[in-house]
Amino acid sequence: MYIWPNHTLLDLLHIEHPIVQSPMAGAQDSELAIAVARAGGLGSLACAMLSPEQIREQVGLFRQAVSAPINLNFFCHQDLRLEPEALQEWRLKLLPYYQEYGLDPNQELPKASRAPFSRQHAELMEELKPEVVSFHFGLPSAELVQRVKKTGALIMSSATTTAEAVWLQEHGADIIIAQGLEAGGHRGVFLESTVHQQVGTLSLVPQIADAVSVPVIAAGGIADGRGIAAALALGASAAQIGTAYLFCPESKITPLHREALSNSRSDGTALTNLFSGRPARSISTRLMNEIGPLSSSAPVFPHAGSALSPLRIEAEKKGRTEFSSLWSGQSAALGRPLPAEQLTLVLAQEAQGVCKRLGVAGATHAPLDKP
Repeated sequence: MYIWPNHTLLDLLHIEHPIVQSPMAGAQDSELAIAVARAGGLGSLACAMLSPEQIREQVGLFRQAVSAPINLNFFCHQDLRLEPEALQEWRLKLLPYYQEYGLDPNQELPKASRAPFSRQHAELMEELKPEVVSFHFGLPSAELVQRVKKTGALIMSSATTTAEAVWLQEHGADIIIAQGLEAGGHRGVFLESTVHQQVGTLSLVPQIADAVSVPVIAAGGIADGRGIAAALALGASAAQIGTAYLFCPESKITPLHREALSNSRSDGTALTNLFSGRPARSISTRLMNEIGPLSSSAPVFPHAGSALSPLRIEAEKKGRTEFSSLWSGQSAALGRPLPAEQLTLVLAQEAQGVCKRLGVAGATHAPLDKP
């Protein structure tokens, strides 16, 4: 049994290791969450692209497989209408690519599939009673926050600045995820309007830990035990890990995405709004390089991806990722293709070893039976 330097979050969540699997919409289902939970971490299910029926089914599979807490994650963005003028401007920007691939530039486009947290979701939480409900892009309305709290769930949300962390605590968050600039996927930005002032994990975590009284989880660029130990030393109670779990066989990314991750470099990603309309970190692609990773022509979230969908489908048929969102953090080069349960145990062992060598308080353990 491991004894970690900070047990606050472990006691709150009833987990063994200070490892939180990042919820990754479109890249995972309950299989990954189950594997992490079995190893003693917090398994998460990304719900932003799932219907209520799908959420109910996935939670049911989790409950059948393991007796452990689960984190259900939702977006709480403002659901903005896509203006026809904005769509037309985006279509014109993409027109040369449509012509290159022989596609009809005026074809009907699929609708965006990311829905914000709603009253219907709150009703579902009252039914399913997850131990943790987490949010990206701030928090939903005070009414919905209180409904979730009444189910007994702990509320988590991501902060990319100290100001966002303080706001989250003041508005009901029980746990704050300090999301550094290195993190893959969507930035949790909700108070700020620019990304060039965003903060790295090493700087962000201790500042947020000093500014709030609730437990802090470090996220961004953490892919091995060294990163977890560093997060704990900086004042975090746990580390949230995303990209490292994409290498696991339980992740649902495409073979092309998996190949891109395996060939990634530390300088191979960039923040882009081209794929969804919000800043997110992806492995660089042709589209990002030619248009520029951040474009004012990209429609509001989550509509930018609709016009890219036909291009992505055609390109991927040819084995290309020119128009694909290849979400990745900056430490993908540290990734290992291990089963998720094994990876979680390895991460815990590595972190304990680093903590012990550095003399971090409380870092003692008895060896685990499993590798």
